[in-house]
Amino acid sequence: MSVAVEATDVTFAYGETVAVENVSLTVEEGSFLGLIGPNGSGKTTLLHLLIGLKEPDSGSVELFGQPMSAFEDGERIGYVSQRATDRSGTMPVSVREAVLMGRFPHAGLGRIGEEDREIAARALERVGIAELADRPIGQLSGGQRQRAFIARALASEADLLALDEPTVGVDADSRTEFYNMLDELNDEGITIILIEHDVDILTEHVDSVACLNRELYHHGDTVSFLESDAIAEAYGTTGRVIAHEHP
Repeated sequence: MSVAVEATDVTFAYGETVAVENVSLTVEEGSFLGLIGPNGSGKTTLLHLLIGLKEPDSGSVELFGQPMSAFEDGERIGYVSQRATDRSGTMPVSVREAVLMGRFPHAGLGRIGEEDREIAARALERVGIAELADRPIGQLSGGQRQRAFIARALASEADLLALDEPTVGVDADSRTEFYNMLDELNDEGITIILIEHDVDILTEHVDSVACLNRELYHHGDTVSFLESDAIAEAYGTTGRVIAHEHP
């Protein structure tokens, strides 16, 4: 199987504070990887390193088989940050216009054409908010805004979605619907890397887990994670994980 991301002995520090130390992991195309660890464990930093938003102090990262320094297909990566929904509250644009921004890298001479509009409309359909296309994005709920940003990434024809705690502040029912949508996108072949604090919902949906607290305590399939002591080791306490049935 082809590899979307390959990290080798990656280390990154903020000044003298090491955030990620000697982390190596592989994310295969079409996989669904969950990143988990305590607050301040380096999860967001690692995610940024994996998608090229930060450059490691040592070690290397390859994206879709290319060294990070040579990777020029940024539109293949869709990133939704934890604070994206907060910043979007004051954006004076409709949901459709926000999603159309994902077409800018593909638009000839910077002009959005009919094909771009059709692609954006299909992206809205895929994430289940087509009926909200004309609504100001600032009027959406947190979960709906996250769907809009994922639609923007899909409109840009992203092959990899990187999501940093996308359901913070989202109610339980909306969160379940959101994860079901991610499952459908993953089934369609989209690679997903997701940061999530809720171990139960994480292990119900992802197919592999990277458990981090500066260094990597586990990287493997969900079953081996549930059977491991990674939670206790990474969090420095005894942890209990409730196993779910996986198809």
